[in-house]
Amino acid sequence: MEGKVIIITGASSGIGAATAKLLASRGAKVVLGARRQDKLEALADEIRAAGGEAAYQVLDVTKQADNDAIVKLAKETFGKVDVIFLNAGIMPSSPLSALKTDDWHEMVDINIKGVLNGVAAVLPTFTAQKAGQVIATSSVAGLKAYPGSAVYGGTKWFVRDFMEVLRIESAMEGTHIRTVTIYPAAIHTELLNTISDKATSTGMHALYETHGISPDRIASVVAFAIEQPADTTVSEFTVGPTTQPW
Repeated sequence: MEGKVIIITGASSGIGAATAKLLASRGAKVVLGARRQDKLEALADEIRAAGGEAAYQVLDVTKQADNDAIVKLAKETFGKVDVIFLNAGIMPSSPLSALKTDDWHEMVDINIKGVLNGVAAVLPTFTAQKAGQVIATSSVAGLKAYPGSAVYGGTKWFVRDFMEVLRIESAMEGTHIRTVTIYPAAIHTELLNTISDKATSTGMHALYETHGISPDRIASVVAFAIEQPADTTVSEFTVGPTTQPW
C-alpha cells in the first residue's frame, strides 16, 4: 500500500470516504472525486491532518472529460496511477410498474456509464505501464434478482460482466491489470437517500436499520485486495451483515 496512488470515485461519503481514510492511513496517496466539493475538501483536510496525502477534484462520472481530468490530476500531483476504485453509484429502486423512468436513466448514466468512463480514462495508462488495478462496487443485486431492483440490479449485473471480461482480456493481452468486483449487501451509506419511491424507501430503511453495517467493512476488503502481491488477483468479494439473509 505504501506509496501507491489510488483514485476513488464517489469519495465524498460512505464506502468511498471510509476507504480513502483507511488507505491513506496505510501510506497510500489518495485522489478523491465526487460531485460535492465541500465534502471532498473536508475529507482531504481530515486525511492530511492525520498525516496522509490527498488530492481532490469535483467529478461527475457521467462526463468523460471529468474522468480524464482526475487521472491527469493524479499524475500531475503524485506522478502516477496504480489503482482506480470505481465506487460512485445510486440506488433509486422501485417497482417497474411505478415507471420511474428518470431514475432508470440516471442509474444507467452513473452506475454503468460512470464505470465505462473511469476505465476509459485509466486504461491507456495501465496498458502502457503493464500494471494497474481496477476495483468496482457492484451489489448483491448484481448477483441475484430482487423485486424493486430490476434496473438497479441490471446496472450492477453489467458491472459484474464488464469487470470479468476486463480481467480475462488483460490476462490474454499480457497487460497485468488486476480487477476486483465487490458485491455489498446492507451497508450504511447515502444510497437510501436516492430512493424516490415511498414504499420502497420505507422498506429499505427498515431493512438497513435492522441489518446494516459500517462502510469500514468494505474499506478493509478494498485494502486487502490492493495489498495482494502483483501476481495475484482476488477478483470478487460478497460482503454483508452476518444477520442479513440476502
